[in-house]
Amino acid sequence: MPEITNDERGRRIFQIQKERAVEAVIGKLRSGLGPEFRVFSSGEVDHLKYILGETWVSMERTQWERCSFSRLRRSDVEEIVRFGKQARGGQLAEQQAMERVRTILARYT
Repeated sequence: MPEITNDERGRRIFQIQKERAVEAVIGKLRSGLGPEFRVFSSGEVDHLKYILGETWVSMERTQWERCSFSRLRRSDVEEIVRFGKQARGGQLAEQQAMERVRTILARYT
């Protein structure tokens, strides 16, 4: 069995932290939006998770933690989903998409 390097271990820990942060936000969005969250397809939720994860990487942790995700409106979430879809599809640069998401999140800090 090949030996795992400290770098690989560190990357995996970072990935797990990112996934946990995003899952926590998804839970807060589900709670905050209630039945409205069900309008999002699994594909849209995947786009949401993707762009939230990339945004988490690019934000200071204190700013991320101050954001009140449970207060986001459906229209905000729809916009974030759209940015994720556009970034994944190449219509919008990932950096621009993350900046737009950070702008939305800044309204809730």
